[in-house]
Amino acid sequence: MKRYANIGCQWLVLIIAWGMCTTAAASGAAADRLKAGDVLLLRHAIAPGFGDPAEFRVDDCSTQRNLSEEGRQQARSIGAWLRAHGIDRARVHSSQWCRCLETAELLDVGEVAPLPALNSFFQRPADREPNLAALRAFLAGQQASAEPLVLVTHQVTITALTDIIPGSGEGVVATLGESGELRDFARLGFSD
Repeated sequence: MKRYANIGCQWLVLIIAWGMCTTAAASGAAADRLKAGDVLLLRHAIAPGFGDPAEFRVDDCSTQRNLSEEGRQQARSIGAWLRAHGIDRARVHSSQWCRCLETAELLDVGEVAPLPALNSFFQRPADREPNLAALRAFLAGQQASAEPLVLVTHQVTITALTDIIPGSGEGVVATLGESGELRDFARLGFSD
């Protein structure tokens, strides 16, 4: 019985090691895609809570759900991951929500430009279609560039575009088509 337990442990170690190798390979491939002109849709880093407070105002961070210290560290780590994978400059656009703007700034890979089309419509369902139409128009107007395009936004926006539900600080790499459509999605967790 002991002999089989050891064989099982060896297989478990091999399976875990294989998973780490494939994850690292996938992360490297995602970085290569970004350097080749793909888009990174990034959900803001950890901001405890759910939705926005009733007194929310887009121009006043004190009325919003903001990044925790853990979220700030997560955003810095994502930026370090990008730089470690050869992405030290990017075209960075962000939702106007403070948790997204702070995430984008802490990446430290480029000047951050607020883009209202990236704003949340989670508690504003009437904004969903206008935001998505404006975002698709923005994407259709993007030209090929040596700098990757990083869009810091909210779960609802990423899910509406990709059908993927990202966690806080998780990204989705997508290929940008000629008419602004996104395709060929790959999740990116920034841990490798």
